[in-house]
Amino acid sequence: MSALLVAVLGFGAFGLAYRFYGGFLSRKLLGVDPGRRTPAHELRDGVDFVPTRRAVLFGHHFTSIAGVGPIAGPAIAVIWGWVPALLWVVLGSMFAGGVHDLGALVVSARHDARSVGDVARDVISPTARTLFLLVILFMVLVVLAVFCLVIGLLFTMYPASVLPIWLEVPLAIWIGYMIYERRGRLELWSLIALGIMYFTIFLGTLFPLHMPPLLGSELTTWIVVLMIYCYIASTLPVHRLLQPRDYINAHELFVAMVLMVLGLLALHPKVVASAFNLHPEGAPPILPFLFVIVACGAISGFHSLVASGTSSKQLDREQDAQAIGYGSMLAEGTLAVLVILACVAGIGSSEAWSQHYASWATAKGLGAKLRAFVEGGANFLGALGIPHEFGAALLAVVVVSFAATTLDTATRIQRYVVTELATAYRVPLLSKRHPATLLAVGSALVLALAKGGGRGGMVLWPLFGTSNQLLAGLTLLVVSVYLFRKAEPVWYTLLPMLFVMAMTGWATVHKFGDFISQGQFGLAFIGGAVLVLEVGIVVEAVRTFSRGRPEGVI
Repeated sequence: MSALLVAVLGFGAFGLAYRFYGGFLSRKLLGVDPGRRTPAHELRDGVDFVPTRRAVLFGHHFTSIAGVGPIAGPAIAVIWGWVPALLWVVLGSMFAGGVHDLGALVVSARHDARSVGDVARDVISPTARTLFLLVILFMVLVVLAVFCLVIGLLFTMYPASVLPIWLEVPLAIWIGYMIYERRGRLELWSLIALGIMYFTIFLGTLFPLHMPPLLGSELTTWIVVLMIYCYIASTLPVHRLLQPRDYINAHELFVAMVLMVLGLLALHPKVVASAFNLHPEGAPPILPFLFVIVACGAISGFHSLVASGTSSKQLDREQDAQAIGYGSMLAEGTLAVLVILACVAGIGSSEAWSQHYASWATAKGLGAKLRAFVEGGANFLGALGIPHEFGAALLAVVVVSFAATTLDTATRIQRYVVTELATAYRVPLLSKRHPATLLAVGSALVLALAKGGGRGGMVLWPLFGTSNQLLAGLTLLVVSVYLFRKAEPVWYTLLPMLFVMAMTGWATVHKFGDFISQGQFGLAFIGGAVLVLEVGIVVEAVRTFSRGRPEGVI
């Protein structure tokens, strides 16, 4: 099978979906109104609520949702065959993930840019809001601990990425100053920043850096440094660091994706992996775990936290929502397709494929899945004459950049969640920016270091995948109830919600049984508690549906 043909079919499907289905969802179902004032204007404060150009906000949103997930998930899932993974990425992005992201963004923007969990109070009930925020609080806590660990590991695996990643921080601050303070041309300074960024990647290959083990190990030291950075970055105004850095990252990723596509055209590789491999050695069953492993590349609950946590506060015009919400999800699906092709065709040969995917034990390791993408993608770039060492460093920087973006965006989101809970339950200290951020960062640091050596966050990783997807189902449920109360059709959101909830609920019960049989009662308790919270939200939503459509609309 030609990898190029697979890419053409996948990308073509995304283009048609954006033009027709995305347009239908935006204009007809959600009734996007170009004349409606958004919270970015109504509540403008220069810190969190900042009207932002569509191109810049697209960059922030896309880089925030496109962390390690759309790379690691598809890179693992191809062990069951490239066809199931590809179908879920393409169909899931168009009919589940895009609907989820767009719906969360629009509904949040129409409720003062509050988080989707807080919006559940108005749409469903106050009880549902509390349950939802508790689920989000747990989810983001795990995201912070795990992604901090992942970035630390990536720094140790790819020391060439350290210099360019940290040089990007002052570069982003400078670009933000030139654009917002000096009113410079966005396009010009974007190109300048991109050129400087690639020069720093070259410097990184010449000067790979390791962190001195000041706190016991290199990994532990990186985790503490990253948490300090998160505290600072998440309390700065979004246009000082977050927006310009994410905009640079977006261009960096788009260039890398274009280069991979051009390399695919030049190399014209054949797929060397099996189309179907339903029973790989030691792997869990493809149903339901394919739909948990491939999360961010198809649908992810974390996207709703970005859409309703930061992006809705920066939405300049409501009509930009289609590009920001639905378009970013399809762009992430495009990345996931390229990851699949890098792993199943760019890897080079069936022997190389077997080295990474001989069994579940080899495929699920962090090093194996990331190296499969980096090495396969570097082979694509090599077809364009790009040296393998530089190509691998470039892709490693892309992976680390997006993991880091997710990390400090998640910190800002956790601060919002803590603030919303503190306001609701009248804890004035935690409703302030710095105490709320300190609680978010401090709790995640304790979790990440819980097991020593910085590996505490990985203990909860099995719960992250299932909880993340169940959160996506709950978000679709909130959007469905919102549409129901607006007397709009609900099937476009309700059907993907039912599918996602069924698959991930099944996976959660399966993992709960594994935890009990392995004596991991702490994980079983946490997983069971999250499942109970989510069942409670569903019960509250069913009560709302059973009361029928109200006279007024919300």
